[in-house]
Amino acid sequence: MISRYSTKETDELFSEQSKMSRWLEIELCVVEAMANAGIVPKESAAYCRAHAPEVNAQFVQQVQDREEITNHDVAAFVDVVQEAIGAPHGTWIHYGLTSTDVVDTGLCWALRDACYLIERELTEVTHLLLKGAHEHSHTPMIGRTHGIHAEPTTFGMKAALFGLQVARDRERLKNAFTAVSVCKLSGAVGTFSNIPPEVEQEVASRLQLTPVSATQVVARDRHAEFMYVCASIGSTLESIAVEMRHLQRTEVNEVREGFSEGQKGSSAMPHKRNPISAETISGLSRVLRGNLQVALQNIPLWHERDISHSSAERIVIPDSVSLVVYMLRRMARLIMNLEVDEKQMLKNLNSLHGVVFSQSVLLAMVDNGMQRDTAYRIVQSAARTAIETATPLRTVLEKDKNVTLSAQQLDDAFDLERVLQHAHRAREELSQMAFGYQGLN
Repeated sequence: MISRYSTKETDELFSEQSKMSRWLEIELCVVEAMANAGIVPKESAAYCRAHAPEVNAQFVQQVQDREEITNHDVAAFVDVVQEAIGAPHGTWIHYGLTSTDVVDTGLCWALRDACYLIERELTEVTHLLLKGAHEHSHTPMIGRTHGIHAEPTTFGMKAALFGLQVARDRERLKNAFTAVSVCKLSGAVGTFSNIPPEVEQEVASRLQLTPVSATQVVARDRHAEFMYVCASIGSTLESIAVEMRHLQRTEVNEVREGFSEGQKGSSAMPHKRNPISAETISGLSRVLRGNLQVALQNIPLWHERDISHSSAERIVIPDSVSLVVYMLRRMARLIMNLEVDEKQMLKNLNSLHGVVFSQSVLLAMVDNGMQRDTAYRIVQSAARTAIETATPLRTVLEKDKNVTLSAQQLDDAFDLERVLQHAHRAREELSQMAFGYQGLN
């Protein structure tokens, strides 16, 4: 991932040094489990652990130099480790294993840890949206369908609904966490031909992973499920971002991204203040959805394995994790610094002279005994007149002899508090999800 969108934690998680550290720990755990199974001398297992090389920048370089000869990264890694430990004990490293035993178990280990990183950021965004839902539970604004004024809602309800979507992504992450937190140490085609199942079980337990049946590789539907969650999170964040972008348009002007001292919105036009965080999130979500397509195409492999998935995964998996963490943090900052213009929201709500209460009027007339279609046509005509003449809808209705509603009935129909009396339900549902979450197992 380019540095602009990477994070320190994800860079470290997927660095060559971290990857090889995981590989070495897997190899050592296997030797020790082999010793417990009576296959490897216990003194050899102890010696391997005591004399295992430190995985540092120099070690990584040695492996990369060796790969120039072997043209195989795991074989180069094994050569360097065995040489560092020395014969005869070092010869037990990689005994009974195939390269993907180490690679796939190491990758699943990394993905499990990635889930913890993502969960933390999802939780932060969920609670920020819940806070916004509380703060703006009584902030009325116009709801829009098809981009057109519909009926009143509250900014708090909008925040709560987005929070619920983020919370659902956190639940999806739990399923993906289970899918990828697995271990595969069953040999060349997964038949345990040269390594007993109890070794896999012991190593899996030590690494806190679950052993699974596999061919030579862990089935890639697991990785695709994880990548779907990444894409889903990206799409959720884009949903929020697109809304923020619309609400910041000059003609709407209901919210504004925070603008720090010294910040410039345009290199040419000093007055500009653009929704750059929301736009960045929208763009990066497209990358995540593209990466998901790669993950889905990685599922069908030839026979017990091929490596058509390998090269693609080296790019899309680390990049997707980096992007998700970065985007969640960017969204958290956007929410924390968001400026909400309550007066402008109310101004926009009232800008069409009360026609947003047309359904309430329609239903009141139906309650009065009028046929629905007849009532609909009367209110429709009155609403058009109100907009075209800039006259309050209520005034237009009061002058219409076909409208027989009393003053009290009109009061009720145009009562904003009545319309919004249940808008808090989404906030309550989000609160239950946010505080009832049990976390990754």
